[in-house]
Amino acid sequence: MRIGGREQNFSETVKGRILIFTILIVTSILFLIFRLWYLQIIKSDELKLLAENNRVRTIPLKAYRGKIFDRNNKEIINSRPSFNLLLTPEDVKEPERILSIIASRFKIDMDRIKMEIKNSHALFQPVTLKRNLSREEVAFIEEHRIDLPGVFLDIEPARNYVHEEAASHIFGYVGEITKPQLDNLRNSDYRLGDLIGQYGIEKRYESTLKGKRGSKYIEVDATGRELKVLREVKPDFGYNLYLTIDIELQKEAEGLFEGKNGALVAIDPRDGSILAMVSKPSFNPNFFAGGVSKEYWSNLTADNYKPLQNRAIQGQYPPGSVFKIITATAGLEEGVITPATIINCPGFFKLGKKTYRCWKKSGHGKMDLQNALIQSCDVFFYTVGFRLGVDRLSQYAYSSGLGNSTDIDLEGEKAGLIPTSDWKERAKGEPWVAGETLSVSIGQSFNLVTPIQLANMISAVANGGTIFKPRIVYKIETESGVNEVKPEIKGKLAAAQKTLDIIRDSLRGVVSDARGTGRAATISGIVVAGKTGTAQVIKMKESEDKADEDLPYEFRDHAWFVAFAPYENPTIAVAVLVEHGGHGGSAAAPIAGRLIKKYLLTQ
Repeated sequence: MRIGGREQNFSETVKGRILIFTILIVTSILFLIFRLWYLQIIKSDELKLLAENNRVRTIPLKAYRGKIFDRNNKEIINSRPSFNLLLTPEDVKEPERILSIIASRFKIDMDRIKMEIKNSHALFQPVTLKRNLSREEVAFIEEHRIDLPGVFLDIEPARNYVHEEAASHIFGYVGEITKPQLDNLRNSDYRLGDLIGQYGIEKRYESTLKGKRGSKYIEVDATGRELKVLREVKPDFGYNLYLTIDIELQKEAEGLFEGKNGALVAIDPRDGSILAMVSKPSFNPNFFAGGVSKEYWSNLTADNYKPLQNRAIQGQYPPGSVFKIITATAGLEEGVITPATIINCPGFFKLGKKTYRCWKKSGHGKMDLQNALIQSCDVFFYTVGFRLGVDRLSQYAYSSGLGNSTDIDLEGEKAGLIPTSDWKERAKGEPWVAGETLSVSIGQSFNLVTPIQLANMISAVANGGTIFKPRIVYKIETESGVNEVKPEIKGKLAAAQKTLDIIRDSLRGVVSDARGTGRAATISGIVVAGKTGTAQVIKMKESEDKADEDLPYEFRDHAWFVAFAPYENPTIAVAVLVEHGGHGGSAAAPIAGRLIKKYLLTQ
């Protein structure tokens, strides 16, 4: 009986265990069935998308920036195809080996590349290794594709500046977007490695020129190698800009500054259009389009003459005797002189114990306003300035656009400085003294102006008193049509028409009179009006007076000349500054004369 009882208990135990095991198996099978149903039915779309993402790569297609034309519809900036070398971090399993192969053949900043890969938020987003590859470099990549998984070539548009250095400070350049810029544009379409306008018109009109990127969807294998193109969305072109500059006149102006530093601005006085703008030394923006080299950038930034500075709008200089136009206008308007007022010039002006000398040491003798402007007599304008006082002088300078930005469509314009008695009290903590007024009246002392300010001022004198905002873009061509940029009036000269007629007539004599200081700007058959200026760089004692050529270059005077023509119906106004060029009549006036002749004879 014991044996039978044991067998029965054993049998029941086995049966219980079999039941439990069966339940576990059934439960497991049911769970697997449920899981399969969940994955196949409920999650099928999501899993399908994940699978697609594992074998599909999205390659961004860069948009072609809009073209830029001159006033005569000549293409001056366009884009050309450029081969770039890219790397997708997610597809590179042996980054050190891959980068060592690249480094053996290409001159690349590996520290920068490694940092970009490390900081990449999306490993499937390509990192640019090098732009603008040569044919030999492209051939190397094609030959070694099997050894470089995750590395590929991409064709993108590179900016092409047709005339190289010409108008480089107007055009500016494009460059790879920086991390701070990307952070500031977080909600935009920009990505690491994109090119963006960094300077000049390229920067100011970035949103107009940039276009819209496209996409290429490619199938890749497990190592990231491209198998085939699945779909492609073409990029949209940027909008085209039409500038007011005349590229042929611009090139002529650039040539006239060969071997010189300085600036030139030519304006159409009828509407404020910029015809040409030169700043020397300059740079070649093409060197930025494919990624500027460290060496070229270092040379630019280390150059003492600052080639990246746009002297036309950022250079601030004493205006010299060009300021006598302001002093003459203020004197007539305030009634301290008339056109017939005679002032004797013995070659000096005494004020207390100090003596202020005229540039002509022997003196000019008896001078009226017209002859004083023609011969640029300092003593005449010392006298007028002394009678006016600095604060009345400054009012007329401000109303002529000096001491204020012109609001041209270029970044970084400087305002210059027109001093007043209050300004000196605030800035220097000292009262104004009468002797400083004498210096201000001939464009020295604390006076600082930019070339574009003087170009705009002489343009207003030429057109009868209207001050325009300088215009550099006159139309934008979009997909929906053409948007014109209309001329914009900023203000009027604080001068009656009678006063302007007197000033204009005197400026004609500066060029046409035998005693005029601007005779070098004479053009046969064309009447030119203008004013010379020589701006001191350092103050010299009388006993230390030397000829310009005997002074170190950096101590020599700056040479100015402003002009307009034809006299009766002006279509061009020019301001020329030759840094350390000496006298305006000999250094700057010939440049203005030749440029005006070139423009008028080709219209």
